[in-house]
Amino acid sequence: MLSNTFCHIPRVSPKAEQRLWAEGLLSWKEMQKATALPVTRVALDTVHRRIEESVEHLRKEDAQYFGELLPGNLQWRLFPEFRHSVAYLDIETTGLSAGANAVTTIALYDGLTIKYYIQGHNLSEFKKDIGQYKLLVTYNGKCFDLPFLRHSLGIRFDQAHIDLRYPLFKLGFRGGLKGCEKQMGIARNELEGVDGFMAVCLWGDYKKRHNAKALDTLLAYNIADVLSLEVLLVKVYNLMIKETPFETARRIPIPRTPKNPFEADSDTIRRLMAEMHWHYATP
Repeated sequence: MLSNTFCHIPRVSPKAEQRLWAEGLLSWKEMQKATALPVTRVALDTVHRRIEESVEHLRKEDAQYFGELLPGNLQWRLFPEFRHSVAYLDIETTGLSAGANAVTTIALYDGLTIKYYIQGHNLSEFKKDIGQYKLLVTYNGKCFDLPFLRHSLGIRFDQAHIDLRYPLFKLGFRGGLKGCEKQMGIARNELEGVDGFMAVCLWGDYKKRHNAKALDTLLAYNIADVLSLEVLLVKVYNLMIKETPFETARRIPIPRTPKNPFEADSDTIRRLMAEMHWHYATP
């Protein structure tokens, strides 16, 4: 989809891009042959120069170049070209403030391998591992996950970043990650009802009671988030390309979700939910 994209060129708006497509200028290759443009605000030589630059940056697999130039709601177009170097990322913490709270677990999935990091075990390895990827995919990571990790672990994220919150919102999906999953037909099964606050309680239960099943449940929840991100991204991508001339040619099959290596413990979940209910019910 990147080679069909012109919105990263200065002064080429989405509407202008639609006009270019309507005139048969569907790709960089066709644009390089053009002798005139239906977009009068942009000089032809400027477009040709930017296209040559884009071809070179794509050849070098420079996702950051396109990530910096594309509008936030069009970052999804990076996916096909950089799917081979993508990291689906989600974190769990002791609270919402990076200054007062800490990262407890991190889940990372690259379409092939599931990795996880635990406070007090291997959290320091995340910084090295995440540097291997060119494209990050999160839900609300722009506002939460990445700033939290920058502050807590001192990580500089130089990668391009697709935050699914924004294209999902544009498509009309609301209600946070779990709400969007439900609307997209993605089931949580035994993790149904577990949320971010419960994740904090699970970590507390693991630390206070040394309950290994609480940690397993937290990791199952954390990993479920990153596994669903891949499916959500493909669904978003396929819905977005319906607005382009490339729906048939660029459609991507829904990926098979691998088995989560951790299982939620229903007894631990029920006990913590009962404790939470008692806490809030007590005057």
